[in-house]
Amino acid sequence: MLVVLAVAATQSAAGAANGQWVVFPAAPDGLFPNQLFRIKTDGSGLQQLTKGNASATQPTISPSGKRVAFVRLGRGIYSLNIDGTGLRRLTTNAHDLFPVWSPNGKTIAFTRLYQGTYRLYMMSSNGAHKVRIHEAGPAGRPSWTPNGKAVYLPHGSLDRVHARTGKLEKHYQPSLDVPQTATVSPNGKKVAFYGPRPSIEGCGETSCVVFAVYLAEVGGRVKRFVKDGGPAGWAPDGKRLVFVYRGGIALWPISGGTPTTLSTGKAIPSADTPPAWQPR
Repeated sequence: MLVVLAVAATQSAAGAANGQWVVFPAAPDGLFPNQLFRIKTDGSGLQQLTKGNASATQPTISPSGKRVAFVRLGRGIYSLNIDGTGLRRLTTNAHDLFPVWSPNGKTIAFTRLYQGTYRLYMMSSNGAHKVRIHEAGPAGRPSWTPNGKAVYLPHGSLDRVHARTGKLEKHYQPSLDVPQTATVSPNGKKVAFYGPRPSIEGCGETSCVVFAVYLAEVGGRVKRFVKDGGPAGWAPDGKRLVFVYRGGIALWPISGGTPTTLSTGKAIPSADTPPAWQPR
């Protein structure tokens, strides 16, 4: 049974400054299953949003900044208010992943296992009118284009497909494989993802498998951004990335400058999905 934690009115969504929250999955007190938490970008206000006996993960925040859609692994997609109230179940399929709001907030793109591969689906923001986008190929986490007319799909490469038909508009093949958790920037020009980097010595008879955050122009050259870290999300203005970094949440300028790492206390952030930055 899923239970959502209510929070004090003084910390309600209405009282929070626009763009102030980052939502991420973490292990409460280091204990699984993961739950959703939020924290302000100044490092204050850490708060658990969900409770339950199945992991809560893959958060995405609506363009209004008021609702969070997320996955309960093995149970489907849910949404709630940014303060943890107003829970709503959107799907009941155990194989639904990666919900992402459209720019106008009316539609949620997601992926569902279909005939052995994950494919692109769409539904209304309230969970109605679920449809498979027939011409779209295998899909990881969707990223919408700024005008909402197309969707980027990572799956080793990066494809831009028509949002309604799934017809392929552009195929990009970077020098490194693009994992399913890749995210495209709000202006549709850059892509961030994490992948393996050269192994390090000192791990016994074999080298350690280590990862880095990579950044690229869509269709352009891939550059290593940070030598550690997990899947990355974007700030609303596209100038910073947010990702799990050495046990905290990093807010990292993409053009240089000093990063900020937010401490999450006894909540251990999960590095399996991009954190979500409140759009406004």
